[in-house]
Amino acid sequence: MADKNQFTTEAMQYAQSLYSTALRMTRNASDAEDLVQETYLKAFRSFASFEEGTNLKAWLFRILTNTFINTYRSKQRRPQESDLGSVEDLFLYKRLPTLAGLSDSAEEQLLDLFPAAEVRAAIENLPETFLLPMLLNDVEGFSYKEVADILEVPIGTVMSRLHRGRKTMQEALYDYASKRHLISEKD
Repeated sequence: MADKNQFTTEAMQYAQSLYSTALRMTRNASDAEDLVQETYLKAFRSFASFEEGTNLKAWLFRILTNTFINTYRSKQRRPQESDLGSVEDLFLYKRLPTLAGLSDSAEEQLLDLFPAAEVRAAIENLPETFLLPMLLNDVEGFSYKEVADILEVPIGTVMSRLHRGRKTMQEALYDYASKRHLISEKD
């Protein structure tokens, strides 16, 4: 990219999408905001290494996913320290909108329609191994190849994890659907 302003403008259009995914990963609004902020900070520091003409959204999601895996999975109580000296006057921070104030994403609006805690729990209780590919593919619309690149795993692994994640959700929701007569016994 030619300059930091152009990069910032193009990268910021993905803030809501990144926040929505971060919220699903961390299950906490404050942690999701921190994760997105850290993602943009890392992206801003590395913008010179971004190859123009490649998928910026996928690049940002790869940073988000790697940051989540490296930082939030470990459940460290100690806050991560960052050297902000190289970022001119908190350039991105001042331009990052208050993500909590943005309207809910389409998938959050859909989930809010379900009154049953079982449905939400089935999604939130998926193992991380299945949850991340499902978020990236089913919610964010990344292709199998893009998900494989973001998660740094073979495409076959992505396909397997998606299949197993969907099957796990199906099994978790079967009893719920059966008890409420949403499916017949022969389904």
